[in-house]
Amino acid sequence: MIQRFPLFLIVFAQLCGTSLWFSVNGAGLALIHDIGLTEADLGWLTLAVQAGFITGTLAIATTGLADRLPASRIFAISCLAGALANAGFALVAAYQPFDLLLRFLTGLSLAGIYPLGMKLVISWTPKYVGAAMAWLVGMLTLGTALPHLLRGATLGLPWEWTLLGASGLALLGGAAIFALGDGPHLPPSSGKAQLREGFAAFRERRFRAVAIGYFGHSWELYAFWTLVPFLVTREMLRLNAPDSSIPLLSFAIIAIGLLGCVGGGVLSRHVGSLPVARLALASSGLVCMAYPLLAFLPPITVLVLLAIWGLTAIADSPQLSALAAETAPRERIGSTLAMLNTVGFALTIPSIAVTTALWQWQGVWVTWWLLPGPVFGLWAMRRLGRQKPGIDVCGTSFHLPPER
Repeated sequence: MIQRFPLFLIVFAQLCGTSLWFSVNGAGLALIHDIGLTEADLGWLTLAVQAGFITGTLAIATTGLADRLPASRIFAISCLAGALANAGFALVAAYQPFDLLLRFLTGLSLAGIYPLGMKLVISWTPKYVGAAMAWLVGMLTLGTALPHLLRGATLGLPWEWTLLGASGLALLGGAAIFALGDGPHLPPSSGKAQLREGFAAFRERRFRAVAIGYFGHSWELYAFWTLVPFLVTREMLRLNAPDSSIPLLSFAIIAIGLLGCVGGGVLSRHVGSLPVARLALASSGLVCMAYPLLAFLPPITVLVLLAIWGLTAIADSPQLSALAAETAPRERIGSTLAMLNTVGFALTIPSIAVTTALWQWQGVWVTWWLLPGPVFGLWAMRRLGRQKPGIDVCGTSFHLPPER
């Protein structure tokens, strides 16, 4: 019975599992108030998750682990391990380096959740991979925002309940995938992915342009998500609004990115992935540039501006993934995409570190540190000109740019 709706279960499990990612950030303001953490400390905790995720994805890519073991089992075990590490943080939140270690282990577990969800989609619904991939990116966005909603729903309770709620969701997602199992349409194993072969793809001009666009997107996105509670808190203080509104608005600003992913995918079917990726990068870049200049406007106006930023900052992700898949050399696509993800997530570490460390001194102006991401991304893709028809990948209609 459960196998009648595999796509729904995979997407649901992805949402539950990725709620671990920013669970500490959801309770961040309480951690600052209750145990004396600073914004910089929260930044380090977020960096530990990113470092764990990078380490895990790199290990999976280079060992071929995901091809040797059932994807559903890796997913379920990762959800269990991530839930335990995430819940364990509540016991060591005030003790370094144990807090950083458990956040690192949480990120390590996420490497078995997000990428393996993609493989499960292929194994169950090979005819609908495009649409499903767009929803997976959307669920990553919603899962990232979910801890803020959990905090808003448990505001009268200790902050530990936010983490326990995320761990409970991860266990639920892991159980669903364990019961579902792997689908009958698994692709053949490609063996170990050699990252050096992935870097060789940079000799291809089109792929190099798309990759730099993806790196710019990565530089901006996760640092913005990390800053959202700080930016919302500023506006709530100006409104003299209750603290209960902070996590709920933070959730809304991040979660609206789901609409950006889905809407961008629909639009790309008519105009192609490249214009949509450019539009999203340009829009988020303009908001990033304008935000500190407009921060004196009424708080409601500033919150609307932040919502537009949340909508556009993630909308380019499925489009850039589609472009990368199409422009990567066919014989090295596995190692090339492994390299792309590794470098992209690695770039989130310095952007998060810089913005959280400087928040106390620069305030809203710290957002300008994110501006190089969309600027360099747009600059790199400036020569990808008029398009010719291509195929549908990752929920988008990709059109291959002509040779020059």
